[in-house]
Amino acid sequence: MAGETQLSSLSVDQVAFDRLAYFALRSELLFDQAADVQPVAQAMPGTGVTFTIFADIAAATSTLNEVTDVTPTALSDSQVTVTLAEYGNAVVTTAKLRGTAFLDVDSAAANIIGYNAGDSMDQVVRDVIAGGSNVVYSGTATARNEVSADENLTANNVRKVVAQLRGANVATFNGSYIGFIHPDVSYDFRSATDASAWRTPANYVDPTGIYNGEIGLFESVRFIETPRAKVFTNAGNGSGGAGNIDVYATNIMGRQALAKAFSTQDGNGATPKIVRGNVTDILMRLQPMGWYWLGGYGRFREASLRRIESASTIGANS
Repeated sequence: MAGETQLSSLSVDQVAFDRLAYFALRSELLFDQAADVQPVAQAMPGTGVTFTIFADIAAATSTLNEVTDVTPTALSDSQVTVTLAEYGNAVVTTAKLRGTAFLDVDSAAANIIGYNAGDSMDQVVRDVIAGGSNVVYSGTATARNEVSADENLTANNVRKVVAQLRGANVATFNGSYIGFIHPDVSYDFRSATDASAWRTPANYVDPTGIYNGEIGLFESVRFIETPRAKVFTNAGNGSGGAGNIDVYATNIMGRQALAKAFSTQDGNGATPKIVRGNVTDILMRLQPMGWYWLGGYGRFREASLRRIESASTIGANS
């Protein structure tokens, strides 16, 4: 019929927007939980924190002479210093953006800043852990650039480093060590089908569930899967030269592998703080928001930290 008012004849048809803000896919924050050494009786504020480790003296297995006094043994110690450094990031929103946006920009900025703080510090910890000196290579490789595409993480690699940790008297976390493993490496490791390979997490019962990202217990190691596990891009080629094979680090550690120090002055603490910066422009249109942390991480006992370097069948460059 003529004369009807149709949708196409007016400008009232608009696409609706969902006012809920979504964010990028994010991995969990995991590495910081391994830092079990922290200052307990810090003497004063400073640019770093020095931890002192006393060495044991040799076992006395000889019998004593009835009339001869013992010869005293001198004590010895070593020290580990964790240097404090500043970390931070910030964003600035404008008055026009806040006044015209169809969703809450300030809330979105706070969410992004908060995650950026955790994401950044988790990578700082990851790099400290990945720099340890005790390394085992999968397959026949004896160096990172000798890792070939088929030299994947094996059960025997894990058993070997567990034996090394136990041989060094490294204490466990409630009966097991912690292992950080990349999903690409986890895929190969858990795909092994022989009887001595991966044991499904269903084969053990643990009511505590204390570690985020935990995927299971194998040979006394609680494996935590994270895409932030260190990847040495194009580091191997199987013959000792530059190549296009990604080499993955699987870190297995016991207690006192990692130390953490931080300032407690000026509102600082164990974790980054969110900061609303001062508005300094004349019309007060530019509002900054950021995060700040004054602290640091360091390897406390190298003997408590082991790294297995391997390839993956689903690695980008294998």
